[in-house]
Amino acid sequence: MAIKHKAQRVAVFIDVQNMYHSARNLYDRRVNFREILKTSVAGRQLIRAFAYVVRTESGEEKPFFEALERLGIETREKDLQIYYGGMKKADWDVGMAVDAIRLSNSVEVIVIVSGDGDFIPLVEYLKNQGKQTEVIAFGKSASSKLQDTADDFVDLSENPDLYLLKNVSKTNKSQSV
Repeated sequence: MAIKHKAQRVAVFIDVQNMYHSARNLYDRRVNFREILKTSVAGRQLIRAFAYVVRTESGEEKPFFEALERLGIETREKDLQIYYGGMKKADWDVGMAVDAIRLSNSVEVIVIVSGDGDFIPLVEYLKNQGKQTEVIAFGKSASSKLQDTADDFVDLSENPDLYLLKNVSKTNKSQSV
């Protein structure tokens, strides 16, 4: 368990797709990003928080993006790529890693909200730079090596009712965060 104190400056990087799919596949519910941000900051000084999101042609996600911004989370948006044959892709791993490295000189703590094992080299690099690294994800779907590599791991599966929204009707789906 990492030491957390109020003088620490924190930057938070949220892999929205990873969190969305984990919550949907494990619980058939949506993520409460307000609570995740509160847990990430843990009473410390938030310098910046980023959510890495995907824009679709329909634009149905716009209210969700606006809700994130109202929480003080900056959105980094990328268009969904649709390839020949119908395969869809929108990968933010490199963008998240570059932003985390770029911002690491301004903070003591980097919080990665993702269970994606692709972030192991990033966490190792940041630790070698003397940064405290914290990972927040659903333990049941998170890379165990990522959990072990970080200085601290918060398992959202230990308190799913806090970190997941109550099921709401399909028509209100995009209205809450």
